[in-house]
Order: sequence, then C-alpha cells, then structure tokens
Amino acid sequence: MKIKIVNAMAPFVWGGAEELAFHLADNLRRHGHEADVLRIPFAWEPFDNIPVEMARLKALRIDDADRVISLKFPIYLLDAERHTTWLIHQYRQAYDLWDSPFCNIPHTSQGMAIRDLIVANDDEVLGSRERLFTISDEISSRLRKSNGIEAPSIRLPLNNPEMFCGGEYGNYILAPGRINASKRQWLLIMAMIYMNSSARLVIAGPPDRDEDAENLRQLVEEYDLADRVTLDLRFLSRKELAAYVNGCRAVAYLPFQEDSNGYVTMEALEAGKPVVTTHDSGELLEIVADGENGRVLNPEPEELAAAMASYLDNIDQAREHGLAGQFLWRSKGINWDENISRLLGL
Repeated sequence: MKIKIVNAMAPFVWGGAEELAFHLADNLRRHGHEADVLRIPFAWEPFDNIPVEMARLKALRIDDADRVISLKFPIYLLDAERHTTWLIHQYRQAYDLWDSPFCNIPHTSQGMAIRDLIVANDDEVLGSRERLFTISDEISSRLRKSNGIEAPSIRLPLNNPEMFCGGEYGNYILAPGRINASKRQWLLIMAMIYMNSSARLVIAGPPDRDEDAENLRQLVEEYDLADRVTLDLRFLSRKELAAYVNGCRAVAYLPFQEDSNGYVTMEALEAGKPVVTTHDSGELLEIVADGENGRVLNPEPEELAAAMASYLDNIDQAREHGLAGQFLWRSKGINWDENISRLLGL
C-alpha cells in the first residue's frame, strides 16, 4: 500500500508532531508499505491570515496514494478519497487555550469570527471523516466537548525505546524538549534560586523562536545561575537526547495542558527516571503520580525547588520512583504494531 503522511510544517521547528510523522513512516515501511512524509508550510502568525491558510488546504487534493494520513490543523482539511486523520490536536488557541496566556487570537470581533470559522470547519470536516482517531483520551474528550464528535484514541508509542535504557542517576535535573513559553522552562530556572549551590539543572532542546532562547539566557544572567544551569538550546540527535535522559537524576517537564502523555514523559519513564511536573500539565498526569513515580505540584518555583532538591538529596528515592514509573509505563503495552493495524483497519 502507498501511504502519504501529511503534516504541517513551521520552518526550523521540530517537536513531537514531526517525530510522530517520521516514525510512523518508518514503521509503515517496516510493515511492508511504501510511506512518504509530506510537510506543508503553515504559519499561525499573523492570526488574521489563518482563514487564507485554511482555504488553501481545503483546495488541496491528494490522489497519488492508496491512503492519506493527516495529523493536525489545518492539514486535515485537505481532500483525499481514502483519508485517515490521527489527530494530534486542533488549533488549540480556538479551543482550550482561548482564555489562556498562550492564545494568539485577540478577543475582538475579528478574532471571534476567525475562531468561529475554525470551529465550523472542524465540525464539517472532522465530523464527516470516516476514519478518525486521536492520540489521547484528552484530545478525544476535547473533540467531544467542543465539536460533538466521537473519535477513539490510539496512543503514541515511544520511539526508539532501546535507546532509553537508563543508567546512573547523575547529579542534575534534566528539562528536555522544545523550548517555548507554554513548556515553562523559565519556572525551573526560577526554582533554582531556592536551591542550594550544589543543585544542577540542564535545559536541553530546540527553541521555537530566538526570543524563547533569549528569555532563558536573560533569567540565568539576571540571577547569576550560569554555573548551575546549563542551556543546551539546539536540536539534539536521538543519541544525544538519550544520553542526557539516561544520565540524569530526574526529569522535569512542566507543559501547560499537555494533550498526550508526551514524549518527554515516556522517555523518562522508560529510562527509569522520576518526573517532576505540575497539576495543570494535562494528559501526562495519567502516568505521573505524586509520590509514586514523580512529583505533581503547583506551578510555583519554591514548590518545584523542594521537589527537585528531594531527588538530588536522595538518590534511593529517585531510583525507587523511577523504577515504579518504568514498570507502569511498560505495563501499558503501547506499540507500533497494534497502532498501525488500527490506523489501516487491518
């Protein structure tokens, strides 16, 4: 079967959606299919150009594939005869982020009209999609609540689990993943103000924008933390990322309303590392339990500092919680073979 995976592309941005598209293609090939990834540029700024972007996608038809699999807004608006959507997320700024600090659509008459247009198109297109899945129960719940559309979830598997084999419990807390305001790495830097001089934090991942990187650098400089906070702000190879995860004491991940378990969480638990997160971090709380395989706290620097210090001061606790998380994650049995069978209806 010839399968085309279609995803949105923002120049120089690489995150979970990109990882999913390329690992899906690799695993489809492993199952004997021909699979290509088509990345279509999409710019969410300026906000008032979003209707044009949507119209462009709705006018696009793909005929040179036995199956098209689309992943996120606005790509799922395109036309294809055999079209499956594995929904990573809709345009969240029109939904759960509408009243948050992370919404880029102004609450004006124009902004509300654009929001209504986004919702109406989702109602029409996703509501009529014959094969529609999501990547998490959280996204299925949002889709049901916001659009009245039912879609079962097919959860994301961990990519390259063999690379996250664990190892020593080193002397640093690791905060990996994309760098942006909604991932809230800045809160971890602020937490370091309340920790003793031996505490170490490593923030490692690609910034979405130059401003995201500069904001972190300014905080480190302002609070004189250069000797305790390492900023490795770039795209890391899988080997480099795995080395960071396998060697850390614990992983800190503070996304605002994450809509899946999150690759960062899965990689940490596979490696047997506890996860420090917050009460408002969304779906990953399904697999991170406070005091069992990590810490779940309010998004306050002092609370985060106390939790990270408890792991840095007590390696046995870090190991105990990490191995409990590893057991829980592996017990889920999420794998590519079953996911591909469900996606293709085999």
